[in-house]
Amino acid sequence: MKIAIGCDEAALDLKETIKTHLAKQDQVLVEATDFGVYTTEPSDYPDIAAAVAEAVARGEFERGILLCGTGLGMAIAANKVSGIRAATCHDVFSAERAQKSNNAQIITLGARVIGPELAKTVLSAWLASAFAGGGSTRKVEKIMQIEEKYHT
Repeated sequence: MKIAIGCDEAALDLKETIKTHLAKQDQVLVEATDFGVYTTEPSDYPDIAAAVAEAVARGEFERGILLCGTGLGMAIAANKVSGIRAATCHDVFSAERAQKSNNAQIITLGARVIGPELAKTVLSAWLASAFAGGGSTRKVEKIMQIEEKYHT
């Protein structure tokens, strides 16, 4: 699975923890590409969110991981990219449902909200989950219709 990962300066340490965690995954073969940032200098998270979301939307990556202080700003910015469904998750159930029910290609996590061990557990649950289809398919299609209405 090809994954794009990015963060702002508030989540640099968590990004490095996540990258190490991804490299150790046994149940899922993961190839992660780091979109930055690489220092603790102040940065603008929308730039990173857009870069990751656009790469996922183009099909260069199957999924994306975005990290900032709360995960919220990254999700808001990523969801502006056509075709992207980004979900902020800080618990296992939400992470599973983001994938199973909403087919979210991007997960966002907040370094100031979630600890590194829980972040790894949440991320593993999201990576191990797949879109369930069924009744959720109609709902995801409706989300895409709303997007088309406002993005064209």
